[in-house]
Parts: sequence; C-alpha cells; structure tokens
Amino acid sequence: MDKESRLLQISENQQGYFTSRQAEECGFSRANFHRKLQSGKWHKELWGIYRLANYPSTSHSELALWMLWSADKQGNPQGIWSLETALEIHELSDVAPAKLHMSVPRSFRKGTKIPNNLCLHFFDEIPQSDIETRQGYRVTTPLRTLADIIREGTTQHEQIELAILDLAIQKSLIKGLATIQEMEQLQKFTDSQEMREIICLRILKCAAGNEHKQD
Repeated sequence: MDKESRLLQISENQQGYFTSRQAEECGFSRANFHRKLQSGKWHKELWGIYRLANYPSTSHSELALWMLWSADKQGNPQGIWSLETALEIHELSDVAPAKLHMSVPRSFRKGTKIPNNLCLHFFDEIPQSDIETRQGYRVTTPLRTLADIIREGTTQHEQIELAILDLAIQKSLIKGLATIQEMEQLQKFTDSQEMREIICLRILKCAAGNEHKQD
C-alpha cells in the first residue's frame, strides 16, 4: 500500500482528518507538507491537524477534529464527548449546547489556550463499558451520560436543565437505550427532589405504557 492509500485509510476513520504525526508515519515528509497545502489537496485545520480536501463533510466532523486536538504527546486522543454534547450525539436532546462538552483525564494538559467552543470536564477514570466508539471520536453511553448530567446537578438555568433531563430520560426509555431498572439506579446520583421526581414520573409513565401494550 502506498503512502497516499495509507493516509486515506487513516483519515476515513477520522472523518477526513489526520495529524502531522500520522502523515509522517505514512511516509510524507514534514518539509513537503506545504506542497500538499498549496496544491489544495490538504487543508490545515489546527496546529498539527489537517484534512483531506476532497473528503465529504459530515454533521459530526468537528467532533473528530477536536478529538485529535485532545491527543497526548504520544498521539493518543484523551477526550470523550459527554454531558450535553453526548445527549445531542445520542439524539436525546432537542437543544444544541452552546459549547462542546468533553471529558478529559485530570492529568490532561495542553500547551495552548483551551478554545472558547470547548467546555472541559475533568474525571478520574471512565470505564470502557461506559464509552462508545464512533467514526473518529468517543462518547459516553446514554446511561452514563444521564448519570453524569444528574451528577453535575442544575445550574442557574435550573428549569432549562430539568427540562433537558426530562426529555433525555423519556427518549432513552422510548428508544430502549436504558431499562426501567437502570433508570431507577440513576436516583442515587442526586439529592435533588425535583430530579428524583422527574425520574420517578418517567419510570411510572413507561411502566404504564408497557402494561397497556401487554393488554
């Protein structure tokens, strides 16, 4: 396989993006990167991150881009999309978050300023069972996402947050992304009476709906 084919193979798994490290590993000389840029075959997206110019754009392409941005010195992405962004990925929310929410290890460090479009959440460890791998990025599972939303608690926009949580729980149950038993376990993550009531109400409605179907 030639270097062009190797780079295409890598880029296809990352929605058209690749890093300078990956390009070099495929056989491209860093000194000649500018020729690819001048020819229009590559586009420079961020420092050390490029995109194949003819690769079709997708609705979630930026998720793959910022995942590469989160890579450590060894080139391993550290970020996991979570919270409100994960809700949007799983189609559990009708509200697009103002920022992209990414969970990163507490040891995460970048030599540059964190971009304004990102909101980082630091964690100790997220089990692999709570993570899904998509095309070029990782995201917390629906159930883990709901648990994280509940753990985070409400903000100054409390009613908006509760409405988002309510819809997410409802959609999770309807889509079969979580069971009633799993939803019941979510109550242990909050001391908020309102959140507990929302979870209980949705569980009761789902249970009633299941009984109606059986009748």
